Amino acid sequence: MNVNPDVVLVGSGIMSATLGTLLKQLQPDITIEIFEKQDTASTESSDAWNNAGTGHSSFCELNYTPQKPDGSVDVSKAIHIAEQFEVSRQFWAYLVQQNLITSPENFIKTIPHSSFVWGEDNVKFLKKRYEGLTKNTLFKEMKFSTSADEITSWMPLVMKGRDENEKVAATYMHRGTDVNFGNLTRSMFQYLQVQDGVEMYFNHEVKKLKKEEDGRWLLKVKDLVTGEKRKLKTKFVFIGAGGGSLPLLEKSKILEGKGFGGFPVSGQWLRCVNEDVIKQHHAKVYGKAAVGAPPMSVPHLDTRKINGKEELLFGPYAGFTTKFLKKGSYFDLLKSIKTNNIWPMLYAGAHNIPLTKYLIEQVMHSQEERMADLKLYYPDAKSEDWVLEEAGKRVQIIKKDKDGKGVLQFGTEIVSASDCSIAALLGASPGASTAVSIMIELLERCFCEKMRSAEWQEKMKVIIPSYGIKLNENEAVFESVKKMTTEVLHLEA
Repeated sequence: MNVNPDVVLVGSGIMSATLGTLLKQLQPDITIEIFEKQDTASTESSDAWNNAGTGHSSFCELNYTPQKPDGSVDVSKAIHIAEQFEVSRQFWAYLVQQNLITSPENFIKTIPHSSFVWGEDNVKFLKKRYEGLTKNTLFKEMKFSTSADEITSWMPLVMKGRDENEKVAATYMHRGTDVNFGNLTRSMFQYLQVQDGVEMYFNHEVKKLKKEEDGRWLLKVKDLVTGEKRKLKTKFVFIGAGGGSLPLLEKSKILEGKGFGGFPVSGQWLRCVNEDVIKQHHAKVYGKAAVGAPPMSVPHLDTRKINGKEELLFGPYAGFTTKFLKKGSYFDLLKSIKTNNIWPMLYAGAHNIPLTKYLIEQVMHSQEERMADLKLYYPDAKSEDWVLEEAGKRVQIIKKDKDGKGVLQFGTEIVSASDCSIAALLGASPGASTAVSIMIELLERCFCEKMRSAEWQEKMKVIIPSYGIKLNENEAVFESVKKMTTEVLHLEA
């Protein structure tokens, strides 16, 4: 037990695991304590069943390339996310090279990424997206086709039974990946738990946190098994508790956290139980989200590997919930409402009624209605081959805009105190896939002096060979790190 650790990490998801591992590599003598409410690591958003697992690299996610009013397609966000994912690959390769984690095939494998659309307007959109992306280094390998035969070779289930006169189009990236973030997260914690100066506690909940006059944070932690309570002080707190981050951020009472609210969204999958069908699909096929749908509900027919077994999922089906965590309370949303965020939350709620209506309708869907959605991507799907599985919870960010009103924001955001003594991560997708870049941003913000030091700069360039370089603007460096990560992570070239 560290009486007064240098760092406290709250939550055992991919963010805390990444930050803890980075800090231990940069400063081996650092002391860290980790607290998790559940009895094992990574049971919420990072777990394979709760996470899309795409290895979000923008190869197939159409919501990262919005169409502008003039008809052009904005590819800037896709490029940014693709660069971030390449940074994640470098970090994971470093962990394997240093034997900090073993057997990369337990958490990452090559699965082609495809986008698929139908209808004349959507075909035109996908062609523009393809043309915009392939001008850039990170997307030069992408293929585009309107040929039924070629698309069938990429995704036979999607084309089987489809009207041959229907206008369709698809893109294809062979070097896409499937990532089991639950396994990856647990592997990093296995490394951290055996390091000197690191203590990890399960079934422990941070009940209170308060800033002391000496600048440190006083935390009150409860053992949920024995009921025992303890206090500790620390110089830095990271709140990476997924849906549990907002309530703790509110308890911190930092000025920067005021005005933030959360909009929880639930999810479900259709899971294929017919092994013959599962064997016929080997891709992640993403389509366009329905009008009014949140980004996390972009439909995809998704090959996954979970617990050592090939799986085929379709979804996710979004839904309305008041829980912030899968194992949370139905009172989570109500308890999060404070005087400083009630107006932004009410304003955002009033201006997102169509979204709320859509989510409630999704909850009420019957199996027949879900199958109708699936048949848009797999026309020959049979209801008896698919069962409904519960997915994870996501808490989208509500924050004040420049006019002081509330806006619903998708994505992730780091909220930190002005003195950099505490930081919380809010939001959702593409979170896990870009965790390394997000945690590097946190280090540059909250450990800025050390990050500027020659020692940490040198170490960062060992951990992330492309650190400080825009990969999309440097093809030689990109090709070098792509080759290295492909070999180290045992991926297909």
